[in-house]
Amino acid sequence: MQSNALLDPARLDRPDTLVRHEPFPFMVAHGQLPDTARAALDHDFPRYSGAGFFPYEAEDCGPTVRELVDVLTSPAFASAVGARLGIDNLGQYPTLVTICRSLNRRHGTIHTDSRSKVATALLYLNSQWPDTSDGCLRFLNRIDSIDDLAAPELKPLYGEFAVFKRTDHSFHGHLPYEGERRVIQVAWLTSEEEKQRKTRRGRFSRLFKKLLGGLDRKYGAGRKRDAVHMD
Repeated sequence: MQSNALLDPARLDRPDTLVRHEPFPFMVAHGQLPDTARAALDHDFPRYSGAGFFPYEAEDCGPTVRELVDVLTSPAFASAVGARLGIDNLGQYPTLVTICRSLNRRHGTIHTDSRSKVATALLYLNSQWPDTSDGCLRFLNRIDSIDDLAAPELKPLYGEFAVFKRTDHSFHGHLPYEGERRVIQVAWLTSEEEKQRKTRRGRFSRLFKKLLGGLDRKYGAGRKRDAVHMD
């Protein structure tokens, strides 16, 4: 019987879930959210004015999104994720939640994530997506090619879930895209100090983008397909 829970770790065992350990440990799991929650999550999703990922603030979100974040950051969910990636006791690490409502073309360049991250999860909440590869998550075999895929690209549609262990070659990114792209990101970090540092940086970035979002959008307009950035 299918669970009606907002997010159930047992759904990670769907037959179409993909788990791989090369070139780095990652998992792609489909259909992780119930259809019955679509309307509430859409209504409760934060309405940021700027583009990019911003630190989670409970007051920005409605109750269904807050409930979803609580489950995503729970020890039980961390244990389920860690077991599939080969990470012992993932729940011992502090979590940093960031949320994105929209992107500009600057975002999505190839990177590994910083060494302060143990693992990163992405849960998508877009009700539809254009018939394009633009903005679709790609796990990659190398840093210098957005087209050398380690797995099929993932459209950021409602209930699609991806998680990976951070390594020196956990390359990922997506083709340039501008527009709404809803996603909740959870990062398990190496220390509480790193969480505080990243939170401060994220809040400053939110203020900067609120004031100078036009410049940020203009700066990213000429981004190349295979652009790389260091986190």
